Amino acid sequence: MNFSSKLLEDAVNEFAKLPGVGQKTALRLVLHLLNREKEEVEHFGSSVIRLRNEIKHCSICHNISDQEICEICTAPKRDKEVICVVEDTRDVMAVENTSQYFGVYHVLGGLISPMDGIGPSDLFIDSLVQRVTTTPVKEIILALSATMEGDTTLFYLYKKLKDFQIPITTIARGIAFGGELEYADEITLGRSIVTRVPYESSIR
Repeated sequence: MNFSSKLLEDAVNEFAKLPGVGQKTALRLVLHLLNREKEEVEHFGSSVIRLRNEIKHCSICHNISDQEICEICTAPKRDKEVICVVEDTRDVMAVENTSQYFGVYHVLGGLISPMDGIGPSDLFIDSLVQRVTTTPVKEIILALSATMEGDTTLFYLYKKLKDFQIPITTIARGIAFGGELEYADEITLGRSIVTRVPYESSIR
């Protein structure tokens, strides 16, 4: 792609680094910004910079937050004794959109994937065990994607948590194998949360 400006080329190349954004889409986005008022573009840029510099991760559940402890963990109406374990913030948003879950979360920060060099020590698994050890918990819901990495992580978590004598459940398989949680429709995901089943029964 030939550019008439080095500034334009640099901006397009940066946008093209984003997931799912090719050169043509990146060019369209950059040209759109050029057609906006200067103040709008400055606000856009400063929002991204502030996001990167000021965003925090909840010290309890590791979800993205503006504060040291996120709004979900501090909400008085949430059931703090039910923990839904998810891969990342996108899955928290997906479950929240179902309006079928009223407990709290624990964000692992990924899934165990030996092929990608991601092991249990790279995830927030120890802090989950610490939560179960130090606070009252009456149920742990393992809400991970129905993929090979998700199932590997499920089994590892089950082995780490089963001795605590706490019910460990997993979302019902209304989601097809290989499906990512964030892409499931809200009705299917909501039903999967409501009709969750004991994890132990799924591995027999």
